[in-house]
Order: sequence, then structure tokens, then C-alpha cells
Amino acid sequence: MLPTEGFTCFPGQMWDRVLSKVKKAVVFMDDKCAESLHWNGGATSVFESGARNLKQFSSFEAGGENEPKAVFVVSTLLKGRTADIIQDIVGLSHFQYCVVFTTVAHSIHLLANNVTAELEGNPVFEQFEDKLCEWMGDMNYTAEVMHAPVVFAPVSPQLFLAPNFAHLFPLLPRDLETINTKRPEKRRFGSLTDVDLHSLSPELQIEIKSLASAVNSMFESTSTREESFALGPMSRLIAGELANHPQAKNRRKTAPNKASIVFIDRTLDLTGAAGHHGDSLVEKILTVLQPFPGHTTDVQVDMLELTNLQHIPDSQPTLAPGCLAQTQSSTARLLWETMLASKQKEAVMEVRRQLVEAASKENLPIKMGLGRVTPEQLCSYVQLFKSNWGALESHCAVIQLGLATAQTLRHPTLPRWDSCLAFERLLLQALGDSDFAGVLRQLLPLMKPQSSSGSRSGEEECGPDELLVLLVYLYSLAGEAQIADDEEEEEKVERELIGALTLVITRETELSPLLQKLTGCGSIEELTMERAHTAVEGVFDTLRELSHARDHLKQLNSVYTASDGVHQAMYRPFLRQVLEEIFHPDRPESPDIEHMSGGLTDMLKTGFSMFMKVSRPHPSDHALLFLFLVGGVTPSELRLIREVVSAHKPGTQVLVLSTRLLRPTDVPELLFTTQRLVPDIGV
Repeated sequence: MLPTEGFTCFPGQMWDRVLSKVKKAVVFMDDKCAESLHWNGGATSVFESGARNLKQFSSFEAGGENEPKAVFVVSTLLKGRTADIIQDIVGLSHFQYCVVFTTVAHSIHLLANNVTAELEGNPVFEQFEDKLCEWMGDMNYTAEVMHAPVVFAPVSPQLFLAPNFAHLFPLLPRDLETINTKRPEKRRFGSLTDVDLHSLSPELQIEIKSLASAVNSMFESTSTREESFALGPMSRLIAGELANHPQAKNRRKTAPNKASIVFIDRTLDLTGAAGHHGDSLVEKILTVLQPFPGHTTDVQVDMLELTNLQHIPDSQPTLAPGCLAQTQSSTARLLWETMLASKQKEAVMEVRRQLVEAASKENLPIKMGLGRVTPEQLCSYVQLFKSNWGALESHCAVIQLGLATAQTLRHPTLPRWDSCLAFERLLLQALGDSDFAGVLRQLLPLMKPQSSSGSRSGEEECGPDELLVLLVYLYSLAGEAQIADDEEEEEKVERELIGALTLVITRETELSPLLQKLTGCGSIEELTMERAHTAVEGVFDTLRELSHARDHLKQLNSVYTASDGVHQAMYRPFLRQVLEEIFHPDRPESPDIEHMSGGLTDMLKTGFSMFMKVSRPHPSDHALLFLFLVGGVTPSELRLIREVVSAHKPGTQVLVLSTRLLRPTDVPELLFTTQRLVPDIGV
């Protein structure tokens, strides 16, 4: 078996545990587990396993009179809100047999109930089984509660996402201030790198321990001994938790397979996350199409073109949308992998090739088109399938990816992407030539409010969401600008920008989801100038901290190369630098990539290496390397990883794990509107 094969099968094997229990059951599932299932065979696999129905995990749902069996699949602790919803559903139903699967391990349930002692069996789960029987109304009915780590969504063979942790994001300096306010003055932390797990909120501790537990389950299932490494404060906490996981210590003694895992904080490179890269088709699809309800990754593909229905503006669609996750078709899976890992031109050409091939197989009257691929051409190929139900059913998966591509390429907001990309390139050059105030001033002309008719003068003109993304991009590079002679000038320009952005937001005709979260207003009617101004001031307080994220690094502390007169100024992706360091033929010991010790032997090795030559673990020691990006990864970075590995160490297999697949507008949401210190854990 190839080193990666066991890992590729792992998410599906965990779902098999759940599916083995769903025969003749009504299945209730929360959004995060539903997103994982979506990339692991989808609802089809649940019904093929014999389930009677699949419903949302909600107090407003219930089983029918003739449905005696229920299966609950949840991503949270079995207490608080989650327990209340289960009680509500059971109380409204006629169940005699309930099975509950939680992605949270029993050891973490003990911690959440303030039990520190090692206990035999699974007492918390057993107590919940008794409660279920009580709610069903008969202690002789059957209840089962078990842990199933259905956490990972295999978006491609090289990329696993963890939707449960989509809102887990590395901490910022302002979070350190909050942590320190609750500590005595003499015990306050000097920097985020000093923060330990026990100083965090109980909710965040549970989130970190749950993530480490999920990764541990993956290594457990594949009998792998891992060496953990970390870059960044949040990554240190997660890697440290994994290294000291109680079950992991026994596994490491006997596990035959070996791998390295490097955790990396997203905040160490927000430039790449907020940047509009010109060469990724999937990044554009994720940005311009509407997100799939309840999901963080997939998008809605409009299927109207395959029907005879008329498009009615501003009406609610009655047609179920298509999506990108095509797990049932091997052809579509390969096409999706190409779209994810290739440059835009190659990806679009492959979409056209697959549509032509599908039409040819069905003997549809296709007109071959050479040269540039246009959205109109792709739509004309798709419409050939419209009146042939057999062909449509056979090739529906490829057709959905073709429609997603066409709808993105002709989307009215796509020109804004190119405008942002052009402006980012301009800012990169300006950073090396002037102080930060001078670069900031270049943003002022972009701050144009909507006209009274509710439109912008040009399609490529940036709206408030794009302006927030550009601000993140620029402030993440603030440390690269020339030293300012006059700090007051920078403050003055910031005040002007705050005023201009406040005006832009208040002049919008409707608030985007990002602006709703940012201002706390559900509609433009609720928004006052004062609320908008307060929200924008908060944004700038966070922005000023972004350039200090790499201050603690000794070597990998810049993502910018200034112009030397011959070459233009360039963005140097942090991930590229990390991989080049890992795969360097001389195997230097990086001062920034920290090895997380998991036991006494490792600590002794570390101690001895101070005064005698002992080889310490290195991330390139093993043929299998995991990169875990805490806070998200972009499609462009997936291609970059593939390119760097094939150039430097082609024999190494790299699997990418992350909390989400990022679109540029996700970054302001994670920075400005997420409860990083107190995540919602469903309690």
C-alpha cells in the first residue's frame, strides 16, 4: 500500500461506522457533519445504506409515527444546546431505538464535565444512553452513544478539510490583551508565543483538543507514528496537544508507518490569503458563486439552463442547485482535481474537453470550437444535453462543473477580481518606494460610495467587501514599507480612510453577509452612521496588528522582495519558503520550525543535543509529509505545494490538511467578525 492510501480511505472508513447503523432509521445530522458527508459520498450513501429519511438536526424536526429508529450525527459535545435539540426531537417522535454519533471523543466529554481522573469505560456516553431511554419513555428501549471522528472532508486526494473547525483561527495581539486582563499583573504573557493551553477559555481548549484528537484518530487508524512540528502560536498549541495526546504515546511505540506533520498559522501569511491570484479558476468560482447553504466550501451552481423554466429576477429559485462535490463520478472527480490544481487556462480547456467528450459519447450534434474557451461556448455544449434525459443523467456531474465554470467566467462581478489583482500589484511596487502613509493614500480614490441609484459607475469598481480585502492585503505587508519620518501623517491618512469607508458602507443599498456580521445589523435600515463608524474603527485596530504576526520568527520573517531596479517587487509566499527550508538538500535546522516533543525520549534527545551531536527530528525525515494550515488554505497554495515538491523532492508525498478552503472575502470575516477566543461549541 502506498503511504497515502490509508489516509485517503480514512474519512470514508469513519463514515462507514455511521452508515452501518442507519438501516431503517430517520437520520438527523448537523450542518458540519453534513458538509463532511457531502464530500464523502453525500446523501446518496445514506439512502443506499437503508436510511428512511435524512433531516436537519433541529428542534423543528421529528420522526413519523411509523418510524421507530433514529440516528443522530453531531459535531458537538452531548450537552447544552445539542442535548436540548435531541430531547426535543425524541419528545416529538415515537422512537424505540436511538443511536447517537458525536465527533467529540469521550476523553473531551470528561474534560467538559470537569472530570480529570482516568475512568473505566465511557461513563458520560452511558449516562446519555439512560437519558435517551428516559426521553423515549421506556428504560427498556435501546440507546447507543458512540464517538465517530467523521471530521474530514476529502475535497481531493491531496486535500482534506475539517468543516467542524472552519472558524478556528490563530489568535491576534488584541486576543492576548483579553487573555492578560484575566491574569494577575506578574503572570501576564509577554507575547502570543508564551500563551499556554490552560490560559485559554474552556471553549477554545475543547476546540483545540478536539482537533488534535481528530488528527490522532487518523494516525491511529493508519498505524502511523508522526513527528509534529509547528510554526506560529496556535500551531504550537495544537501540535503540543497532539504530541502529548494520551492515546498517541502507546501508538508511537508500535506503529510501523512514519510521517511528519507541520502545523502552520494562517496569520503568518495573510497576503497570500487575501490576494487575488490571476491564475486559479477554483478561487474565482468560490468567490463569485453563492455558497451552498450551511457549508463553508461548496457553492451553488444554477441548473436553470438545463430546463425550460424562465429566469425571473429577484425571485426565489424553485430548482435545486448543482455543486462542485461530485463524489459519485470518477470522470468528474478527475476534472475537479485538474480545476483545483491547474492554472486557469489549462483548467478551462480541460472543462471544455470533458464536455466535448461527454457529448461525443452520446452522439450529440456538437460543433467543435478551437482557440479561446468562452462561457457561451461552454453553455452551448451543456444545452446539448437538455432534451436527452439519459445523457443528462450519465454526465450530470461533469455538466455541473461545466456550468460552474461558465457562470463564473460570465459573472458580472468578475471584472472586480482583475481590478483588485491590478491594484495589489501596484501596491507591491509602491511599498518599496515610499512610507506606509504614502501607500495608504493610494487607497483613498477607491473608496467610492454607490450612486443614489444604487449602482457603481463601473463593473470593476470595488465594493466594501473588496475594499476590506485590499486593506488586509496592504496591512499584512505594512512592515515592508520604508520607515516613516512623520507618524502623524499615517494617523491622518488612516482617519481619512476610516471616514471614507464608513461612508461607503452606509451608502450601500443592501448589506452583504460580511457587512451584516461586521456591523451587527441585519439590514441597511438598521445601520446608523455611528454603528458603521464604530465597526470600521474596530477593523483598523485589528489591521494595525497584522504586520507583527512574523515578529517572533528569526528567518522566515518576510514575504516581500523589494525591486532591485531590474526585477519588480514580488510577494514571496510563506508556504514556498517553508517548503524550500524543509526540502533543502543540506537539511539545515530551522530556528523557526519548532519540533514538538511528545515524551521523555524526545526531551532527552533535545537536552543532549545542546552539548553533544544527536540528530534531532527533521520534517523531511519521512516519505510522507502532512501540512496542516490552521485558518485555511487557498487553491493557489495547493498548486504551489505541488510545484515546489516536484521541483525539490519528487519522491515525497504531501497531504494538505486545513480548516477551510479560502476565498479572499473569508479573510476579513475571520479577522473582524469571528469569536476567536470563545468559539461556539454547541453548549
